[in-house]
Amino acid sequence: MTALTIHDRIALQDLVHRYAEAIDERDIPRAAALFTGDGVLELPNPPAALDPVVSHTGIDAVTAALLAVAAVPVTFHAIVGAVFDPGPTAATAVGRVTCTAHHLTRRHGKDVDLVWHIIYRDLYRSTSAGWLFARRRLHVAFIESRSVAAMRAPGPTR
Repeated sequence: MTALTIHDRIALQDLVHRYAEAIDERDIPRAAALFTGDGVLELPNPPAALDPVVSHTGIDAVTAALLAVAAVPVTFHAIVGAVFDPGPTAATAVGRVTCTAHHLTRRHGKDVDLVWHIIYRDLYRSTSAGWLFARRRLHVAFIESRSVAAMRAPGPTR
């Protein structure tokens, strides 16, 4: 194992934040492009299964899986912690990223925030394009439901 440089750590931090931004901005192609060509996205099926139960391999499959977020009017992902370590092979790293993911939607005539407290278990690969996700496993620690006083219309904030 090779130690991660400060440049690696900054690039990995940037990668996980760009993924959250792309999801919140509904730029699914940009989010999927953060995976290697053979990248894997493993997802749970809340509330029945909070640990990954389905696997999506390759950019097309990752893109199709991420399109499900379009059904949620507004999301807001806040990265609350990230730890990166050298990976099992050269040019890889592993990470544990914690995130609070707000899913704002309308239920029974009221705005509701379903808050997922997420732990991502990631494998990253250094490529000619920079660090990318080789595998991203999404685990939900717990889910809260909160009322919402106001919600802006969906769409980019640029």
